[in-house]
Amino acid sequence: MKIISYNVNGIRAAIRKGFLDWLGKENPDIVCLQETKASPSQVPIADIESLGYQTYWEEATSKKGYSGVAIFTKLTPLEVTNGMGVSIYDQEGRVLRADYEDFSVMSVYMPSGTMGDIRQAFKMQWLSDFRSYIDELKQEKTHLIISGDYNICHRSIDIHDPVRNKNTTGFLPEERAWVSEFIDSGFIDTFRFFHVDQPNHYSWWSYRAGARAKNLGWRIDYNMASVSLQDRLVGASLLPEAHHSDHCPVVLEIR
Repeated sequence: MKIISYNVNGIRAAIRKGFLDWLGKENPDIVCLQETKASPSQVPIADIESLGYQTYWEEATSKKGYSGVAIFTKLTPLEVTNGMGVSIYDQEGRVLRADYEDFSVMSVYMPSGTMGDIRQAFKMQWLSDFRSYIDELKQEKTHLIISGDYNICHRSIDIHDPVRNKNTTGFLPEERAWVSEFIDSGFIDTFRFFHVDQPNHYSWWSYRAGARAKNLGWRIDYNMASVSLQDRLVGASLLPEAHHSDHCPVVLEIR
């Protein structure tokens, strides 16, 4: 089974850049999207369904064309849950979960702190509250795959210039420590499970200064899997050749 996480930075723009043709060729079983920035009524749902997918959406209600996550799936979920039950986050359309018979997949778009101190404080509060939410959820859902844009580089190997970015949101010591603690609480960074110390693998590049062509990137998108799924992990990769967004798809293959 192939699961892909992809921050499309606006699904309508991604579709204009050939996203649906790419999706048909890549043919994942489950796709977790972030920053959809659209309502389902604004998207050619029939074209997506013609590829064999059921679609589920969580929109931002606080601001149109902002944030938003979705799950496209070829497997029928037993249940789909919108949000995490905290209105301040749910109004920004950040969490969507699909439960299957023996595992659950979550599409998550974590906040960015790039807009200043207020949003950085919001991000840090989110990280604390999301960790509490997952700690409780995993008592019930023991096989979790949490896919999405975490907006944090975990290790120096995950960013092209760790020295200059050491005080930059997305690579702050407290953010990186949160990822370490999250993993230690019972999760696997599936990309690093298969590519332990390989450098220069990124999932996001700035649009400025030809960063992508120079591979001056950040790895901020993850498929985190419960440690209970370790024996079912088959492979993980990034797909930087997909150019529908400033991010690239992040792939996980499981049994």
